[in-house]
Amino acid sequence: MAAMADRADGADVEVRDNPEMQRYEATVGDRLAGTAVYEARPGALVFIHTVVLPRWEGRGVGGRLARAALDDVRARGLRAVPRCPFIAAWIRRHPEYEDLVPREDRGLLDRGR
Repeated sequence: MAAMADRADGADVEVRDNPEMQRYEATVGDRLAGTAVYEARPGALVFIHTVVLPRWEGRGVGGRLARAALDDVRARGLRAVPRCPFIAAWIRRHPEYEDLVPREDRGLLDRGR
């Protein structure tokens, strides 16, 4: 996946897939700002945990991380299973991504409603 750049409070945010560690990584400059950990399954990525480091909380890093990861899932023709509450909540707020969630897993989107 190509790096995607954006800005958070005047700093560039780049998101990359790190398949060896099974996670998407958001970096600002050369510093890790957050991760979205997944388990790869045939035809899908199961998102299990997302974290934004305290220094970067509230600056949009988590949203950029979620969008970039889900855009990559779509580009690769995969499905997204949001077992991570953050990813599930982000998809709820951005229903244009619901089609990535398999029908049998859409109940995961109801958590927190």
